[in-house]
Amino acid sequence: MHSLVYLALLLQTQQQIQSADVAFRAGYAAMAQGDLAHAEAEFARVVRLTPKVAVGHSAYGAVLLAEGKSAAALPELEQAHRLDAKDETATLNLAAAYSDQRRYAESITMFHALRPETSLTPEASIAYATALAATGGLTEATKQLQQTLTANPQSAALQDALGTVLAQQQRYSEAQDCFEQAIALDTHSASAHQHLGSLYLLQQKIDAAISELSTAATLTPGNLQTLLQLGRAQMTARQDEAAVMTLTRARQLAPASTEAGYTLALALQNAGRSKEALPLFATAAAASPNDNAALTNYALALVQTGDAKQAVALYERALALDGSNPLLREDLGVAYLQQSDLDHAIAQFQAGLALPNEGAPMTPELHYDLGLAWKLKDKLPEAIAEFELAAKADPSLPDPHYTLGVLYMQTGKFAEAAAQIERVATMSPGNGEAWSILGNIYKEMEQPDKAVPALRRAIELLPTQPSPHITLAAILSQQGDREGAAAERKKGAELSRIAVSRQRADFALKSGAELLKEGKLDEAIAQLQTAIAADPTYAAPHSVLAETLARQGNAGEAALERQKATALERPQP
Repeated sequence: MHSLVYLALLLQTQQQIQSADVAFRAGYAAMAQGDLAHAEAEFARVVRLTPKVAVGHSAYGAVLLAEGKSAAALPELEQAHRLDAKDETATLNLAAAYSDQRRYAESITMFHALRPETSLTPEASIAYATALAATGGLTEATKQLQQTLTANPQSAALQDALGTVLAQQQRYSEAQDCFEQAIALDTHSASAHQHLGSLYLLQQKIDAAISELSTAATLTPGNLQTLLQLGRAQMTARQDEAAVMTLTRARQLAPASTEAGYTLALALQNAGRSKEALPLFATAAAASPNDNAALTNYALALVQTGDAKQAVALYERALALDGSNPLLREDLGVAYLQQSDLDHAIAQFQAGLALPNEGAPMTPELHYDLGLAWKLKDKLPEAIAEFELAAKADPSLPDPHYTLGVLYMQTGKFAEAAAQIERVATMSPGNGEAWSILGNIYKEMEQPDKAVPALRRAIELLPTQPSPHITLAAILSQQGDREGAAAERKKGAELSRIAVSRQRADFALKSGAELLKEGKLDEAIAQLQTAIAADPTYAAPHSVLAETLARQGNAGEAALERQKATALERPQP
């Protein structure tokens, strides 16, 4: 009886070995033909049939690695190495799998276990160099890639990898040459296009960066890092909406990625959509509570959306991490300023100005903000001193000159005021307010020949503002031009009436919109009709009224209101 059982087991084992041999040959043939899925199935069968045979695990691990499944390949290759430590193929593949899984120290150990005469394929050499570079061996990684490249000069992947290692050593010119050579060898190398684009971005060659990264994104539309880098380049170029679109795609690819969410938040903030960015910033700040940039950008978005109180708490957390940053003090001061907490704002601005700033000149914005705070406290001499420092720090900024001009005018220093506002008008010739103020200053200086053209320029730039007409009317009257003065007074009065009507319409419109949100449709309609009566030329009340009527079920009248809104929005001939 026992002999029969032994015979049955022996026959089964022989049958398993024969079946495993057939499966191995089939898997090998499939792999040679590039049919990796078939090869995987056959080698998996080999492992099931002969689990104690190293070559089966080695082959199974190799095909998994070739399919990009390095995590699944590892246990198979580790078992192959345990069963036969002298199997060079298993050792080499195990080293590559460790590198792919970022287990770099183990990867290097396996590469060192290979015989000295073992030649590495380009793929294996890249895996080895990656492990070396990740553990600080950049010089060794460079030598490894250069050695393999000598034997494989047409390998685009090797050129790309060498460029990456050189870039890590800040050898940017050599890195660029490698990336360009990789692209010349393989124009469809998405990795080389991405790396070259990222290098251009680092060097602030933004147009070239966008071109290369766009090519990479076209070649591999599902690559997260490519989309993130492209979005960053578009942000730098102030292509804000394009950046939002690119980074929205990135976040859709990796909704759990904090990096993708944070980068999209920055793009939304740049595009003036800070309210949409808030939840993304909140997630980033929660994930990295000690990340100063995440805290400050979140706080800035809160300030931009009117929540300075919550922003102050975030800025104070950021200051606890880095109290030596003048910009952070400035941002906190602005948050206090938004709350009309002038004393705390001034304290922060002064603290920022007292910092060494690593020996660099202090930013003009910090002086300007301090001047603004002093102005709001009616401390005009202190305000003027800070605005003068801001203007001196960067003479090309119009705001300090503009505000100085207004303050000089208010304190009766008309010559100084004129000099400042003239600079603003030269720097920003389309600034209608500057021309209007300049006209007023010239009037006070009794220089009508200068005042009249300045005011006419203001009227051209600010066709809805009544004040330039009123000032011009006064000058024309002094010059004896009664007809011209009367015409300007009439126009000024008409514009004043329109402005008052628009204010009334705006108030009623806001009230109607709030009532609509609350679902109080009849009350909303009444307010919106009041807005239309106050200013029949205003399109916005018609649009909101159309929405309200539609929600009430009155489709016909809603359509009429939409038509009226569209007609009013069209440019008038």
